[in-house]
Amino acid sequence: MNQRNKLKILNDPIYGFITIPNERIFDIIEHKYFQRLRRISQMGMSYLVYPGAQHTRFHHALGCMHLMRKALEVLKFKGVVISEEEEKALLIAILLHDIGHGPFSHAMEHSIVNGVNHEWISLQFMEKMNADFNQSLTLAIQIFKGEYPRKFFKQLIASQLDVDRLDYLKRDSFYTGVAEGNINSERLITMLNVKNDKLVVEQKGIYSVEKFLVARRLMYWQVYLHKTSLGAEQLVIRVLKRAKYLVDQDISLPASKALGYFLKNKIDIKSFNTDVLETFSKLDDYDIVSAMKEWISSDDFVLRNLCKMIINRDLLKVKLRKKKIEPKKLETHILKLQEKYSISKEEAEYFVFKGDVSNLAYRSDVENISILHKNGKVVDVIKASDQLNLEALSEPVIKYYICYPKPKD
Repeated sequence: MNQRNKLKILNDPIYGFITIPNERIFDIIEHKYFQRLRRISQMGMSYLVYPGAQHTRFHHALGCMHLMRKALEVLKFKGVVISEEEEKALLIAILLHDIGHGPFSHAMEHSIVNGVNHEWISLQFMEKMNADFNQSLTLAIQIFKGEYPRKFFKQLIASQLDVDRLDYLKRDSFYTGVAEGNINSERLITMLNVKNDKLVVEQKGIYSVEKFLVARRLMYWQVYLHKTSLGAEQLVIRVLKRAKYLVDQDISLPASKALGYFLKNKIDIKSFNTDVLETFSKLDDYDIVSAMKEWISSDDFVLRNLCKMIINRDLLKVKLRKKKIEPKKLETHILKLQEKYSISKEEAEYFVFKGDVSNLAYRSDVENISILHKNGKVVDVIKASDQLNLEALSEPVIKYYICYPKPKD
């Protein structure tokens, strides 16, 4: 009987050929929880602005695994001792770091579940898969949680210059066509080293780090915090909130079994048990889009029109400002909508709202990016850089937005 070949080669548009390094990784990729990531968009509603941004969390996870392999090869070549068991665990940890994302990435965290973020759900999935794979993910989970004694392991997965960011900036830049985000991830990885159990970048890689930080700032304003994407994501959040409100009022709404469960039940960390996790694993972007297509026919004015806006891409007007939005402006738009459609203030507030967004490319107050000089001295990248604008990147920039319906002719 022929055994199945599990050492596959995948073709990635960013890095070329990606090799699956061992059979355990193959089995994890084949697992239904991981396959679900094929149906979770990497960039939420950004495809409404950048038509090419159709890539998924599945693409990103595989890209991260590939870069982690490269990083570990570089570090081992430079004399950093990493055992085979540790290497396998690091690859598993980075492969599964985003497995807990819900439909359209962050929309669900702010609408139909309370106080449950994707990192926490990722950990629940990893624990469940650990049971499925005879506890072979235990070390990976330790590293993911930051409980393993080697600090730089956690830095490779989650820090200001981690494998996650190195992949998503380059990948999102490629799929959106926004060239400003195209970082040299291979150069950055080649410059990595470890000093006193902490991840450092060798001095000759400083310009690549500077480019990385500038690219991060530009990608946030141009892509991740693009006003149209921002407005569209807020609409999805409001669709789900309205649907949950209507279901609470005993109004029946067509929905998949998984989505229906989250609409009917109040879910928080305490109630998020293994049964809820199993239901969550069946929920993806398709459930939400299918539901919105049905809800366009809803009798409810708010739900019907919110869904029409997203499905037909007839979105709200979004204005970004440097100053806070005055309450009077909001009230003016709310009153106009109330008068035009004879709806309540609460209903109008689904279509007229304000908020703020913050862009911080580099946080100097937390675990920083360290530059290793030839004399062995380790210095924060801001102090090591001769670029004056780098210090400015460590200052948060806050912008305020207001959303309201576009005036119709």
